[in-house]
Amino acid sequence: MTETYAVTVEQPDGSSRTVAVRANETVLEASERTERTVPFGCRTGACGTCAGRLLEVDEAGDDGDGDATDGSAGVADAFEYRREPRALKPRHREAGYVLLCIALPRADCRVAVGSRARRDLVDNPWK
Repeated sequence: MTETYAVTVEQPDGSSRTVAVRANETVLEASERTERTVPFGCRTGACGTCAGRLLEVDEAGDDGDGDATDGSAGVADAFEYRREPRALKPRHREAGYVLLCIALPRADCRVAVGSRARRDLVDNPWK
């Protein structure tokens, strides 16, 4: 039996959906398999179009208490990458951003996608 993780994708319009992601597939691949794709551009972690922001990690699998966390756990607790995420600087990864085209989930979690989720990735001089 293949291990799966429940990744809830929060859309910019406030809607959400949960995708069962196999341990050997990315969030993008699982989304496409279920015909509910997330935004993407390159599939290699170079462009940042697929960047999402980690909102919550369900750590029930780690300690069995069923609690979720939304701050103490980071991207490294929820995902590992197939390759180096070139489109994200270390400060972005520390802030909870993840590239869904190359990210393999390792825990159930919630991730925001779309332009609102990515707004802090690029400095905007007009803010």
